[in-house]
Amino acid sequence: MTSTFPSISISTERLVLRPLEDDDVPALTEMMNDEQIVAWTDVRHPFSEAAARAWITRGAPAARAAGHGLTLAVTEFLTQRLVGVIRLDKTDWHVRSTELMYAIAPWARGEGYASEAALATARWLFHGQRLERIELRTAADNTAAQQVAQKIGCISEGVLRGACIARVRAEDGTWSEARTDYIVWSLLPEDLDGAEGQLADTGGFSSYPDWS
Repeated sequence: MTSTFPSISISTERLVLRPLEDDDVPALTEMMNDEQIVAWTDVRHPFSEAAARAWITRGAPAARAAGHGLTLAVTEFLTQRLVGVIRLDKTDWHVRSTELMYAIAPWARGEGYASEAALATARWLFHGQRLERIELRTAADNTAAQQVAQKIGCISEGVLRGACIARVRAEDGTWSEARTDYIVWSLLPEDLDGAEGQLADTGGFSSYPDWS
């Protein structure tokens, strides 16, 4: 029998991670059209409100029901505004592993939300879902995403050569595709102690903006 993630909410000091809702459509659409997210993800561009609504009502629920993954809106605790998205994919319930990706909206960068949301999700996966491995893949030139991986305690495992298609914006505003490498990172339950100690030493969550 296929396992699935529950429909849940995860709270931190500043954030609430919850399922996407219809009211998120405008903010999600704006976020996904941001230049940084277009550059480092395979999200369709331009990203329409219809695409956002389809993801919220069909795509995300179907992936959860099938046991493949989970999508969570990252919202501010005080304002309830959408500031990002956490997505789990390629979940293997036998191996107890999943791939974690995130995106932070341009209006919320500079607050350390990426590392805070990713670390909270990792804690929940390890302690609540009994997963044993989380994997992140970052484009070779996406240094911000690599810094988030390091900040939450991930270990770099190697390079997948030519495995990533990034997008580059020309001066005339058009986009073209460019092949680059993926850096593979892993996070195991025992890695969390080091991450939490490092965050305590630095006084909290540093800011890194991009999609991993």
